[in-house]
Amino acid sequence: MSPKPPAEEIDVDGIPVRLTSPDKTYYPELGEQGSKRAVVEHYRLVAPALLNALRERPTYLQRFPDGIEGEEVYQKRVPKFAPDYVDTVHVTFPSGRSADAIRPTNTATVVWGAQQAAITFHPWHCTAPDVDHPDEFRVDLDPQPGTGFEQAKRVARDVLHPLLTELGYEGFVKTSGGRGVHVFVTIEPRWTFTEVRRAVIALAREVERRAEGLVSSAWWKEERGETVFVDYNQNARDRTMASAYSLRRTPRATVSTPLTWAELGSDVDPDDFTLATFPERFAAVGDLWAERRSTLHSLEPLLALADRDDGNGLGDLPYPPTYPKMPGEPKRVQPSRARKDPTPPDP
Repeated sequence: MSPKPPAEEIDVDGIPVRLTSPDKTYYPELGEQGSKRAVVEHYRLVAPALLNALRERPTYLQRFPDGIEGEEVYQKRVPKFAPDYVDTVHVTFPSGRSADAIRPTNTATVVWGAQQAAITFHPWHCTAPDVDHPDEFRVDLDPQPGTGFEQAKRVARDVLHPLLTELGYEGFVKTSGGRGVHVFVTIEPRWTFTEVRRAVIALAREVERRAEGLVSSAWWKEERGETVFVDYNQNARDRTMASAYSLRRTPRATVSTPLTWAELGSDVDPDDFTLATFPERFAAVGDLWAERRSTLHSLEPLLALADRDDGNGLGDLPYPPTYPKMPGEPKRVQPSRARKDPTPPDP
C-alpha cells in the first residue's frame, strides 16, 4: 500500500486551510479531473459569487467522504472540530429541537467545506441574526417522470417569468444542476416561514392555472402525472436548495448555474456547465446574481393571491412527512389511501 500523501496548507485570504488527500477522487468518471483538489479549486474560483449566495445564512453541507458514488452525509450541525474561522448561527428545527449551523462569512469556510468532502452547499432562505423571517422565496420547478429540463425551462420562461413581472417581482434563475430550474426572489424579511410558504403555494397554483396542463402543485406524486411540479415546500423552515455555483452529485460534476432569462430561450443545457467547463463560463459572464439583493420586494401581492384562493375554497397543502402537523393543514394522507379509508387517522 502506497503511503498516504502529506497534508497541504492552503493560504485562503490570509487564513491557512488544511487540505488532506488532495488527489482523492470525488467524481470517478472524471478521473484525475474529478479529484478533491479540483473541487477545492472550483470553490476557490467561485468563492466571491458563492458567498453572495451563502453569506450569513445557516448552511448545510451535502458531503460525500468516499466520492459521489459513496455514502451521503447531510450535515446540519457544525462539527466540534470546526476551526475558529467557521462562524455559526443557532437555528430551530420544525421539531422544536435546535442546533448551531455553519454561517459562511469568508472564503476559508467554503474551502474548509470542500476539504470536508462537501460537494453541495445548502443555505436557508434567511440570514443571521434573524433566522425566523425569510429574506427570499424560492420556486423549484421539478420535472416529473416523462418531462425534463426542456419542459421546466418552458414553464420558467413562458409562464413564471411573465407572472413574476406582472406581480412586480424580479426573479433570478439558475439550473438546479440536474433537470430542474430554480428561481429566487429577494423579499423584505417581514414574514414568517409559514406566510412565505403560503405565498408560494398561491404562486404555484397560479402558474398551474396558466400552464395549460404542464404544471402541477399537487404534493402527492400519484396526482402529478407528466408535469413540472412546483415544490412549494422548499419554502418551509429547515428546507434548503442547492446554492448557486454549487457542484452537484452527477457523473459529469454539473454546477448549479445562474442564467439570464434570455438564455432560457436558447438551446442551453444543464450539462453544458460542469466542473471542467465552468471556469470559461465564469470568466465570460461573471456573477449573474451579483445584484440579486439590490431590491427587496413585498410579499403582499402573493398573499393577496393566497387570500383569493382561500375565498375560493383553496386552503393549505400538505407539509413533508417529517414535519409536525401544522394548523390548517389538510390530512396528510395519499389520495389513493384516503379512498380506501375515508377517515384515516392524523399522522
